[in-house]
Amino acid sequence: ARAARATRGGWLRGVAAANASARFLRTLAIAAGGVALFHALDLPLPFLLGPLAACLAAALAGASLEGPARGAYAMRTVLGLAAGASVTPAMVERLGDFLLSVALVPLFLVAAGAVGVPFFRRVCRFDAPTAYYAAMPGGLQDMVVFGTEAGGSARTLSLVHATRVGVLVAVLPAMLTLIWGRTLDALPGVPALTLPPDQALWMLVAAVAGTLAALRLGLFGAPILGPLAVAAGLSLGGVLAHRPPAEAILAAQFLIGTMLATAYVGITPDELRRTVLAALGYCAILALLSLVAAEIAHLAGVPGIDAALAFAPGGQAEMLVLALVVGADAAYVAAIHLWRLILVITGAPLVRAWIERRG
Repeated sequence: ARAARATRGGWLRGVAAANASARFLRTLAIAAGGVALFHALDLPLPFLLGPLAACLAAALAGASLEGPARGAYAMRTVLGLAAGASVTPAMVERLGDFLLSVALVPLFLVAAGAVGVPFFRRVCRFDAPTAYYAAMPGGLQDMVVFGTEAGGSARTLSLVHATRVGVLVAVLPAMLTLIWGRTLDALPGVPALTLPPDQALWMLVAAVAGTLAALRLGLFGAPILGPLAVAAGLSLGGVLAHRPPAEAILAAQFLIGTMLATAYVGITPDELRRTVLAALGYCAILALLSLVAAEIAHLAGVPGIDAALAFAPGGQAEMLVLALVVGADAAYVAAIHLWRLILVITGAPLVRAWIERRG
């Protein structure tokens, strides 16, 4: 009987794996179709917005999709290398300009929580744990995990944070073009065939050594932070002079757009009406707060486009991709977003526990 149950369990796992593979291939095909459509229509950021639009439309139409979860690790490593390679001696000389930005981040988070929690709790009628973690502009996966452990709704949190990041990814490119006049069609790096072999080797060393060291130390965000730190050291030492090739950064854009859209698989009309609309309202609130913070940083000497991308309450990976595309200071943008995520992930559970103790 035990052998029969084991055989049946193995067969069921095989069927599930085959179904997941079929959904994954279907998702890639839809995302690739979005890239082709955006290219044909000459729309901006085809590798980012094309998969996002195509997979979102498919998810809303009821298609069963499977996001490339394993690809997220490689995507973050590529972006960490790109940010680290942007750390140059000239940037180090400007570290004094970053101090006010670093101080602004906790104030921005406090303001977001002070406005966001009552908004979700009293206006949108979310339960207390869901309202609290929906208002925290941290990493999507982290806020879902923390909120679920606190008794909140994983589905609601996933939709709220996916909407927050997705809206910014869709809206910011137009702002970058209209306000700062940046073009979005430039390659974010040199083609792979023109990359010197020694540079490719040093990037591989930075990716492997940085990730392993960060994991060994238990650092938060190891796939980005480890390669970023090693690549920054190599860049400051004059060893690394290139970012990852354009093809790698385009692949990261493709994965980001695809993964954002798959959060909407299985969405119901009630979720669209209640959860997504609530998330859109909160996006407007966060946009105002981030504009204030970005303007203060700009008055302190940070270029406007860098400040806008650094304080935009989207995902670190998504904002870093946009910084690379438009030629903004990728290292500054990555550093401010990393600081925000560290504060949210370490501070949000502590503040939540303090609130519960006070009743």
